Amino acid sequence: MQGCEFVTFISALACAIAKDKTQDELNILSVFFTQLGDSLATLSAFYPSNE
Repeated sequence: MQGCEFVTFISALACAIAKDKTQDELNILSVFFTQLGDSLATLSAFYPSNE
């Protein structure tokens, strides 16, 4: 998947997830996915490169 395609996919996914959610639910989902991304980035820093 190319860069712009990935951005478009993520935006469409966010719209689909947000559909019919309350503001509180969106806030919780936002915090959840931010924590998930931060945790994955931290783990990635400690795993050796597969190159």
